[in-house]
Amino acid sequence: MALWFDRLRGRGHSAAPEQKAQATGFITLMRQQSAKWSGRDFAAHAKLGMMANPIAYRAVRLIAESVSRVPLELVQHDKKLADHPALTLLKRPNGETSWPDFVEELTTYLLLAGSAYVEMVRVDDHAQLFVLRPDRVTPLIGKDGWVNGYLYEVDGHKRKIKLDGAHGRTLLHLKQLHPLSDHAGLPPAAAAMQAIETHNTACDWHKALLDNAARPSGALVYNAQNGNLSDEQFARLKRELADGFQGAANAGRPMVLEGGLDWKSIGYSPRDMDFLAAKDSAARDIATAFGVPPMMLCLPGDNTYANYREANRAFWRQTIIPLLTRLSAALGPWLSEHYQEPFEIIPDFDSVEAIANERLGRWTQIDGLNALTDREKRELMGFRPQKTRRGGQ
Repeated sequence: MALWFDRLRGRGHSAAPEQKAQATGFITLMRQQSAKWSGRDFAAHAKLGMMANPIAYRAVRLIAESVSRVPLELVQHDKKLADHPALTLLKRPNGETSWPDFVEELTTYLLLAGSAYVEMVRVDDHAQLFVLRPDRVTPLIGKDGWVNGYLYEVDGHKRKIKLDGAHGRTLLHLKQLHPLSDHAGLPPAAAAMQAIETHNTACDWHKALLDNAARPSGALVYNAQNGNLSDEQFARLKRELADGFQGAANAGRPMVLEGGLDWKSIGYSPRDMDFLAAKDSAARDIATAFGVPPMMLCLPGDNTYANYREANRAFWRQTIIPLLTRLSAALGPWLSEHYQEPFEIIPDFDSVEAIANERLGRWTQIDGLNALTDREKRELMGFRPQKTRRGGQ
């Protein structure tokens, strides 16, 4: 703004060569700039993504809430147990957190930071689980390249968490695969950050356009034979443009120019810049990075799936089931160490309505295969072999 005003006054320029009487001067300022991107850390993912972008927020919430809906089962020696201290702990990880809140927090950190930490604290031989914020935990790497502990820091207060406790590992580190790091995880938010910032910038542009009466920028054109503006004219023109013609409150207000000045619009229209299409494309990229079908986020222009039910099934098969399977596979051995007995933690996907009908249809197909025995059918369905009765019956 200041630069083209200076050009209007003729500052910083040598005397202009002799011009024809009808020559005019065109004042504009266009700078070629490279794209500016924010940092790629947990704070940037949280602030620019989940806290400032509605698409990223809904994608994270949808995944976290879906994971928390699936109940967990404990299987020991091929027998499903309904009562076990580990199940009691998972239902109420600590005195202030229930399992849905616990797993939502854990999943959110995995999606935004790529890593999630669960610490087991024992008070009077009573175990409690706490999810630690990942940006507060730093792995301590030994000379051999392996993690030998963790440093937890809050408001300048630091404490070291030992790798092994009296009952096993004190801290469970869950992480997404990172191709370039041995100890950090790569979150979906990192892959989606360019799309997130593009979407945020498009929203800011639309807001600024509305604040400016939905009009693009322009330039002042003056007749060169009238000479440059005086200091008084320059100051008054700058003040009037800033105070009288900017903002939504001045929408449609006519501009009165003098001294051979004329206003020419040089900005592109929203149609020319195609901001709406870029915004929708960025929104679909965000959904894709998090593994949520765009149809489930009500994004326009997505016809990948025939209907919402099909998109929901794909969401569970491709995102929720793999994520929860990895989560339960890590929790099972970790809790087994503390209770000093082997068992498995298995998600009960049969209770999920979105995929229960699909599994039922598959079982019906298997049951109709006359070439298989009942034992083979049970194995294909994922059931345990039926015990043989006494007497060979």
